[in-house]
Amino acid sequence: MTIVSIAVNNPLIDGRQSDRALMVRRGVQLLLTDMRFAVLPELALANGRRADLIALSERGELWIVEIKSSIEDFRVDRKWPDYRRYCDRLFFATHAGVPLDIFPEDCGLLLSDGYAGHVVREAPEHRLAPATRKAVTLDFSRAAAQRLMMAEWAARTPRE
Repeated sequence: MTIVSIAVNNPLIDGRQSDRALMVRRGVQLLLTDMRFAVLPELALANGRRADLIALSERGELWIVEIKSSIEDFRVDRKWPDYRRYCDRLFFATHAGVPLDIFPEDCGLLLSDGYAGHVVREAPEHRLAPATRKAVTLDFSRAAAQRLMMAEWAARTPRE
């Protein structure tokens, strides 16, 4: 399912995320951008799951960030282990209102206030196989290009 539609005011927001999740996402996007990653929200993976954020480093390293906006959000979601097959490092991201000790120790942890993000715990590295890296990188690139085109179309005003 595409997250971009030219029929809505902002083609980059699909309406599935809460305001709090979007706030966390924004701070994490700023952090990762400062770290020189290219960041893409809501990327569909080959297994049918959708990564909240996926980030591509200058060296081609892939990180997936799973955003959790509440304790309940974390408790009801058990799909996150499926993301490990598609990234070199897996992180959770949240805000100060969620206790950090609920998140598994074998994942990285990011904290966001919407204006910035902070690495609380580094994620262990588990390098992708070359074929998987190529497939995920191509999916990332194609989705980013498609979304850029859709945003351009949404912003374009017809000439008279």
